[in-house]
Amino acid sequence: MATTATSRLPDRRDALLIAAAAVAVNLIGALGVPFTATQSAWFTSLELPAFYPPGWAFGVVWSVLYALCGAAAALVYLAGRDGAAPAGRVRTALALFGVQLAVNVAWSPTFWGLERADLGLAVLAVLLPLVAATILLFDRVDRRAAALLVPYLAWVCFATALNYAIWALN
Repeated sequence: MATTATSRLPDRRDALLIAAAAVAVNLIGALGVPFTATQSAWFTSLELPAFYPPGWAFGVVWSVLYALCGAAAALVYLAGRDGAAPAGRVRTALALFGVQLAVNVAWSPTFWGLERADLGLAVLAVLLPLVAATILLFDRVDRRAAALLVPYLAWVCFATALNYAIWALN
């Protein structure tokens, strides 16, 4: 049963913590950026699917999604700090969040750095259930946090389809 931590709105310090977590997760997500080489000979030689978004969309989408992920993690942390959820449940949810975030970051060096669409797809095959499980664990702590991760899950599904299409076409 999810904790309904919605009865209390975040105060100023909590809002700052949520904002800091959003920035922190964006910084962690940015660790993959140096590997992204859309102008590389390898990538420009690939046949891309018709549904491949414009390049600028990736930075915008990921920035928003990482901010939502950071806010979600902060809400879970706050629920534990305030005693609205059992500490063990909060620790488990945040630990899984950290694992899925590490797997997320591993995609860029795998796909771009190794130039391996097949291994990128394997990383996403691991990431998808981790994100889904994180949503379930967050839901047990704070439904708002779980809801904030739903767009992330949707985009990871899209990214998986995109990665699969690139692999299949090449």
